[in-house]
Amino acid sequence: MPAQGLFTRANLTLRRWSGRSQATLTAALVLAAGLVALGVAQQPEWVPPSTFLLIELVAVFLLRLRSLVILGVVLLVCAWGLWWWGAPTMIPGILVVITVSVVAIVAFARERQRLGLQGAPGDLMLVDLRDRLAAHGRVPPLPAGWRVDSEIRSAHGDGFSGDFMVAGSDDIALEIVLVDVSGKGLDAGVRSLQLSGAFGGLLTALPRDEFLRAANGYLLAQAWEEGFATAIHVAVDLRTGDFWVSSAGHPPAVQLHAGSGRLELIDTVGSPALGVVADFRCEPRAGRLEHGDVLLLYTDGLVEVRGGDLDQGIDRLMGVADRVLAPGRGSAAAVLAGAKAGDDDDRAVVLVHRD
Repeated sequence: MPAQGLFTRANLTLRRWSGRSQATLTAALVLAAGLVALGVAQQPEWVPPSTFLLIELVAVFLLRLRSLVILGVVLLVCAWGLWWWGAPTMIPGILVVITVSVVAIVAFARERQRLGLQGAPGDLMLVDLRDRLAAHGRVPPLPAGWRVDSEIRSAHGDGFSGDFMVAGSDDIALEIVLVDVSGKGLDAGVRSLQLSGAFGGLLTALPRDEFLRAANGYLLAQAWEEGFATAIHVAVDLRTGDFWVSSAGHPPAVQLHAGSGRLELIDTVGSPALGVVADFRCEPRAGRLEHGDVLLLYTDGLVEVRGGDLDQGIDRLMGVADRVLAPGRGSAAAVLAGAKAGDDDDRAVVLVHRD
């Protein structure tokens, strides 16, 4: 069975097990808390009060909010009872730590419940969402002589990125959309997941000159408070190398001409970001990828510096591309590393090679 299938089955099994076993898990951890309290009272040299923290650590992974509140009350009763009883190792400092940690894990569980994430299955759901987002960006097999290389990094190494790619291909045409969703972290990741699924359907169902207009309409219909996104859409004729680039408030693509070594900025500036205005219009730019040429797409995390000029950032990126993307060599990861962009924003690089 493929690894993805095994993961899905394990995910479903753990969700069912955790849902049916909350009472059992809670009872077991309450019993453990009672045994720890007894140990702290009778065998303080073997059972330190900090053992309560170990129970909290296990509980925050396994229990839902209601069960966690019950256990938290039991832990506080045990800890304060030991202090009142005069257990020698239950000093005020440890008592304060246990109390604060119980409050913290309950607040953490409450926030996770607000997001619909409860216990270990919630963690697996996040992994599943992240994997689904990555799957939408996988490029189908291409004819000989064509390849696509991409690299997407999230801000501060988070599990979710507001940058994503959607691709579709057959033996005749390749289409790629690189999107930068406003925001960062889990909220941006959830919006990215929703948009990537919708954009994937639109990409294969609409003519290339209608895609961004339809994507703009879909984003406006969501009525998100922070609901805009920039996007760049590329369609390539795999028989001739002709391509068309359309942009919605996104930084311009760059083409490396292998024959001359020249870098060309494909300027499509002028169209608004997606989700801003209903009357969306954009003008595509046409070009051709000859053998050895590379088309570079990227998000503003590579070129935008706080307090700096965007044009200077693009010039710096073109210098990196000039060094890294020699004909037949270079990778998206190398371009990203060469750009030396900060870790405080999502970053993405996509390269379309015609070998």
